[in-house]
Amino acid sequence: MVLASPAVRSPSRWLPLPVVLVAVFVTTLDFFIANVAIPSIRTDLAAGPAATQLVFGGYGLAYAAGLIISGRLGDLYGARRVFMVGLALFTLASAAAGTAPGILALIVARVVQGSAAALLAPQVLTLIGALYPGADRARAFGWYGTATGVAGVSGQVVGGLLMAADLGGLGWRTVFLINLPIGIAALLAARTVLPELPGSASGLGLAGGGRGLDVAGALMVAGGLAAIVLPLVQGPELGWPLWTWVLLALSAPLLTAFVARQRTRPEPLLDLRVFREPGFAPGLVAVALLFGGSAGLSFVLAVYLQDGLGLGPLAAGMVFTALNAGFFLASLRRGRPLPGALAIVAGLMLVREAVGAGEPYLIAAALGVVGAGMGLLMSPLISTVLAGVRRERAGAAAGVLGTAQETGGVLGGTLTGAVFLAAADQGWTAAAQSALVLLVVVFAAVVAVMVFSNKR
Repeated sequence: MVLASPAVRSPSRWLPLPVVLVAVFVTTLDFFIANVAIPSIRTDLAAGPAATQLVFGGYGLAYAAGLIISGRLGDLYGARRVFMVGLALFTLASAAAGTAPGILALIVARVVQGSAAALLAPQVLTLIGALYPGADRARAFGWYGTATGVAGVSGQVVGGLLMAADLGGLGWRTVFLINLPIGIAALLAARTVLPELPGSASGLGLAGGGRGLDVAGALMVAGGLAAIVLPLVQGPELGWPLWTWVLLALSAPLLTAFVARQRTRPEPLLDLRVFREPGFAPGLVAVALLFGGSAGLSFVLAVYLQDGLGLGPLAAGMVFTALNAGFFLASLRRGRPLPGALAIVAGLMLVREAVGAGEPYLIAAALGVVGAGMGLLMSPLISTVLAGVRRERAGAAAGVLGTAQETGGVLGGTLTGAVFLAAADQGWTAAAQSALVLLVVVFAAVVAVMVFSNKR
């Protein structure tokens, strides 16, 4: 399908949006859905805590490390083409994860999944930015934020339902295999409704021009992110061996060298001018904290509800329905993000008290408050971050926003999980309460960032 003008205002202009939002939904869902399966994966594949952390962290690390170069690939080869390749690869990797014979094969499949998700994400935002001008663009970005938020809060519920259904006796494998019919259907729809964007290799993404990839720059940013995340994922379980400290020490010079290289190249992987767009930089910090806190909450409660309270995957998922309900109801009201962040802080304090009581229904009620806060916060925050970005820098914004989301999610989930597991010898209740204190601090930081940015 080739459109002579993507900006033509007709009802059919909205047909591409559900297709790209399906990709956003499943790639975000896959970051969270694995949490509910971790206890079963650990038992079935005889995996230790460090290995199961990589099932979670390997996906997010590959996702974050590949986003910036994926935006440039969209510039060179067209957003539609790279989107289709990413969606096909994600579907195949999901099949590999669902049929993995051992923990190593599962980790490898998850890394490939994350790499494929990285191919998709910048193309989605580039397509939205190109296809929907003016008021339509803000509306489309609002739906993007809603899809991201719904996926983020639905992981536990969807995972619990799939594992309880135990289709074909597959157990935890269904949380990955469910992507096959979704991915195939989205691929068929994409072939029909996604337009080729004329000139997408010369101005709709990171830098345009098409002189080739900056391979050295890509290796610098991927290596710098890996040097931060990998030690933090593996270090606590392995007792912080020397290599973890060496990698952490290397992360700063690698990322500094990447930024310096981008300043001097005529066509950089990352157009650094995007950070000067109104509200983008503080919004980016808030998004990273939001996804980090969400990932941490998902991991802690998935383990606590099952291992601590003895609930099955379905019952644990049902507790999370309150989070979903709060999110859906609050997301119907479009408002300013700050009240949402404050509601999350209050809700997490209530969750901590409910954990102390050990009553699932009290935890569910408190999660309803957290979900309402997320519903008020997530969509307007992401929409605000993106809406002010110029069209020619949409690819840069896409890459940076996605990197912030995934890096924040991996680090938040890993660090919160480390606090949680380190305190597990005091009992699951004390461990969960310790982790929830950290999450309160994280979301209080979101509030501080918003207050500070509003005063500028």
